[in-house]
Amino acid sequence: MGNTSSERYDAIIAGSGPGGASVARELAKKGRRVLVLEWGSGAPVRGSFLQYLRWQLVPGRSLLFTPNLLAMVRGIVTGGSSVFYYATAFPVPHEMLRKYGIDVRREEREARAELPIAPLKDEMMTPMARRIMESARALGYDWKGLPKFMYQDRWKSGYRFGYYGDPHGVKWSARMLMDEAVEAGAVLVNGARVDRVIIENGRAVGVSYTACGRSRSIFADTVVIAAGGIGSPVILRKSGLREAGYDFFFDPLVTVCGTVKDVRRRRDEIPMSAGCIFAREGFVMTDLALQTMLDRMFAAMSLRFFKIFQSRKTVRIMVKIRDDLAGRLTDSGGVRKELTPADRERLRKGADIARNILSHAGARGMYTTWKLAAHPGGTVRIGRILDSNLKVKDVANLYVCDCSVIPEPWGLPPVLTLVCLGKRLARHLAVPGKRTKKTGGRRGGR
Repeated sequence: MGNTSSERYDAIIAGSGPGGASVARELAKKGRRVLVLEWGSGAPVRGSFLQYLRWQLVPGRSLLFTPNLLAMVRGIVTGGSSVFYYATAFPVPHEMLRKYGIDVRREEREARAELPIAPLKDEMMTPMARRIMESARALGYDWKGLPKFMYQDRWKSGYRFGYYGDPHGVKWSARMLMDEAVEAGAVLVNGARVDRVIIENGRAVGVSYTACGRSRSIFADTVVIAAGGIGSPVILRKSGLREAGYDFFFDPLVTVCGTVKDVRRRRDEIPMSAGCIFAREGFVMTDLALQTMLDRMFAAMSLRFFKIFQSRKTVRIMVKIRDDLAGRLTDSGGVRKELTPADRERLRKGADIARNILSHAGARGMYTTWKLAAHPGGTVRIGRILDSNLKVKDVANLYVCDCSVIPEPWGLPPVLTLVCLGKRLARHLAVPGKRTKKTGGRRGGR
């Protein structure tokens, strides 16, 4: 681990997901001295199921349950959950953000110019995904190819999608932003869990964190908390901001599955190749091919054990809803939230449409899997706890930049939006002024 305790930084960033990594990259490129403290591992991504288990499915750490046993996952690793996401670039909610005084159109143009965002080429759309799309279109739904965060020129027929992380670099993730930040001079320390923000006279001056079993403190002119929709409010609460972590969303989802006789899932299936946003109804639907082990886990969770050996014949649609703000987090990050009657109705309506699409596509033996949740947010909302610059209203020099800041339920994967917010925040922080002497970047950690 790098010796950070004796150094002073322009900015400390807690977390290296899309928001935190974007801020780190932009500030480092502007010559600021940046320290990123990441709780998770920085080990090379191997793309193995065992590594996936350690980084995303550890109960109480990366796998959390509500009292009703709805499971929620998050990636605790350099790059955050984007290491394991399905790489879909959903639109930025400009209309929502403008209501809170935020305009990221410039940042979106920059992001789209820098990142590999495009719908899949025809040869990357497999027969299974195409079967679902054709069926949905025949029923009158606006089902179309979705823009993906993928370097499609690196893709080759037979490529295994990076469900467990992509060691081949075809799927883009925020880890790549973090690599660029380090190359530009930022310091990344892994295995460092930020416990609280050090606040003196109403001003954030540093953070206290735990690494290798020892508690340490480090100081900076600016502190950015980017530990995710669960991690950020927990840190803020421990820092005295007790209002964080209430009335949030976590985008519940189910998948509807069936079996077909004349199509087989291919080795190079790409999940969420195409889909449809039902904005008025409050849900999104996409195809969702899964790797065999994940497919079998879904079947077992639904007590459909006889389906475990039908993985290659399984055709699947994901239904993800825009859930109501509700619930609370415990001080340790426990999730205490129940679905509202309106949430359950959205899931039911979406599942009914999915069954119709699959039935029209020739699927039989359909069933709906158990509920899951992904990318929790709204726990440190703009307009409630943060101002339009993502600054904590009552504390100087303290900012938040991750899914926790999203001010309203949205129901779509937020990666592109978080990259834009990170760029905007970095531009705000990098105002002209005195710079600390820059040193070469390096990685800390184990």
